[in-house]
Amino acid sequence: MTTALILAYVGIALMIGLCGIGSALGVTYGGNATVGAMKKNDEAFGNYLVLSAMPGTQGLYGFLGFFLLQGVLSPEITMNQALAVFSCGLFLGVVGLVSAIRQGQLCANGITAIGNGHDVFGKTLILAAFPELYAIIAVAATFLISAAI
Repeated sequence: MTTALILAYVGIALMIGLCGIGSALGVTYGGNATVGAMKKNDEAFGNYLVLSAMPGTQGLYGFLGFFLLQGVLSPEITMNQALAVFSCGLFLGVVGLVSAIRQGQLCANGITAIGNGHDVFGKTLILAAFPELYAIIAVAATFLISAAI
């Protein structure tokens, strides 16, 4: 296996791994808040579930990035292509990690507020879309780069 191919696979591993770690942490924040909120208001479980699941999408974006870049993963990969794959992996991985964690924290706050009787589901959903936007931009950048290499 060539050095270039190894570098590209390290980028893929970072992308999938970091996005997955961020999603795991983010949905855990939401899940923990849900358990606490259900003690006060178990009628709103559907709202809690939606908000708890939101940070899970970043893990899917990391997996999507792999599918976008897998066409270049061959023994004939050049060092420039490998650097592009590695850079995409690092960029998407870090953005997915941070956005999922922060989105999970935001959703957890909304879940707590709903549990306390406040009508903030829609507003929390809108606010939680903002960290998601940056993960989507990272996927879009990965798509554009994958088309260029």
